[in-house]
Amino acid sequence: MTWSLESLRPTEKSFVEAWQAANGRVLNGSNPNLAAARISAIERFAAIGLPLEKEEAWKYTNIRRLLDAWAGSDPLAASTLPDQDTVADASMTGRDAVRLVLVNGRFEPLLSTLDQLPAGLTISSLGDAAASSPELFAKSFGKARPDGSDGLVALNSAFAQGGLFLRVAKGRMIETPIELVHLATATSKAFVQPRTLCVVEAGAAVRLVETYRSRAGGPVFTNAVVEVIVDRDAHVDHVRVVDESIDSVHVHYLQVRQLASSVFSTASFVLGGGTVRSDAYILPDAEFCETHLNGFYYAAGTTHVDNHTMVDHAKPNCESNELYKGILDGHATGVFNGKVLVRQDAQKTNAYQKNKSVVLSATARMFSKPELEIYADDVKCSHGATTGKLDDDAFFYLRSRGIPPARARLLLLQAFAGDVFELVKDEVLRDRLAVRLEELLYA
Repeated sequence: MTWSLESLRPTEKSFVEAWQAANGRVLNGSNPNLAAARISAIERFAAIGLPLEKEEAWKYTNIRRLLDAWAGSDPLAASTLPDQDTVADASMTGRDAVRLVLVNGRFEPLLSTLDQLPAGLTISSLGDAAASSPELFAKSFGKARPDGSDGLVALNSAFAQGGLFLRVAKGRMIETPIELVHLATATSKAFVQPRTLCVVEAGAAVRLVETYRSRAGGPVFTNAVVEVIVDRDAHVDHVRVVDESIDSVHVHYLQVRQLASSVFSTASFVLGGGTVRSDAYILPDAEFCETHLNGFYYAAGTTHVDNHTMVDHAKPNCESNELYKGILDGHATGVFNGKVLVRQDAQKTNAYQKNKSVVLSATARMFSKPELEIYADDVKCSHGATTGKLDDDAFFYLRSRGIPPARARLLLLQAFAGDVFELVKDEVLRDRLAVRLEELLYA
């Protein structure tokens, strides 16, 4: 140990003290593998600390100020289980989906549909996975992003216990969508840290949907980490939906490692929340990987949405495509910082990135910073960003055809968002997302 409690800042100190209070009682009494990972993580958190506003990656989102309000919250607070109607109302997929419910970050089998799992799909808590598959757990947990340099990820790892483990067996094609429904049930301030580890073995395929919906009686700070290991020739289609209350804070880390000839696609939809920070890191770590990152965000009132992405091209002959679109209204703030890193050995990389935003009010703000950092000389890479208001000519054209102003505005905004929504393969989910967007635009 190279630190003491007295040397830590007050907010970091409060979380370390909460971890120490639970040490041996809850966190480290289950499995040596998970216990060792948690001890290492709390050491890393104490050394790294929480992000500072002066850091380039956090210059528009003062996460430390927000976290100060939650510093006294119990990260292990007991959960009040919701009923099945509440779970069904929060779900965004159809009846045929496998529904996995996490309450305050803990996997709840009694609320989940585990009676008829598709062949080749294994579901368990992280603690059970560490005990039953120690070798797989040891080589997968915390391994999607090799540097481990983020304090919030370390904090999540330190408290990981009742999160979710998914494993898709070699060669299995899971046709049924797998939905992770995240609910918070605290009656006062809650600090929840969901953790998901998904291992998709060689030649397998799966569709994952993460849904975050506010159902708590008080404000919720969510610090979520999702790790996905995509083995060779495997296919993963991932969708994330955030639709939370205006007093919520949501930080989400998606960390993905791809092996040879694998395909990973993700689409993020932010449709509600107070402050939402999304951080996606994708590592195509072998040749012939294909990566697709897409996102849509709607922010109104005082909502703050901050999207950060990084595709770390480490090996040759890989391709990545990225498209993020947003609609901003009221006093909302949007941030997009997308980086494509092409390392020296990653020859013949194709990487494309684009960010487009529509600003509907004079008081909304958008900050866009697409980046390319290239150290190879045989690549095809491009990026771009546009921010503006609705097209006056298109609006006039619709009005001249007798379409009322509100309807014309809605049609133009739906068309703007359409190419991201069309990427959602699940028809039920796509329709529900479209209906929700229409509700927001008509509000």
